[in-house]
Amino acid sequence: QVQLVESGGGLVQPGGSLRLSCAASGFTLASSTVAWFRQAPGKEREGVSCIRSRDGNTYYTHSVSGRFTISRDNIKNTVYLQMTSLKPEDTATYYCATLDCYPSRGGSFFYTDPSSAWGQGTQVTVSP
Repeated sequence: QVQLVESGGGLVQPGGSLRLSCAASGFTLASSTVAWFRQAPGKEREGVSCIRSRDGNTYYTHSVSGRFTISRDNIKNTVYLQMTSLKPEDTATYYCATLDCYPSRGGSFFYTDPSSAWGQGTQVTVSP
């Protein structure tokens, strides 16, 4: 069965760090471009970061650039999102998906519709 499973969320104080994991089963994640998304209550889902399979390029939305780092471990078939200097506005449910992504002129990125089904996500709460 092809699926992505997110984990690693939790409650953290402002300024803290978390590392999220996106583990794949049923297919090889190394051959896929993967993005992390997040959705806060009452808001639309937004793309946070993307790592491309064909060139290894990484992209970030402006609000997380310099604080978050996306990476992959092909042996573990997992993509990670290392989050540092967390802020209350980072509070959201985080999801990963396979798709394609491209750099935008503004320094962020845009992406295609996901080719994978949405998982349950992992909750990140940043609060004192």
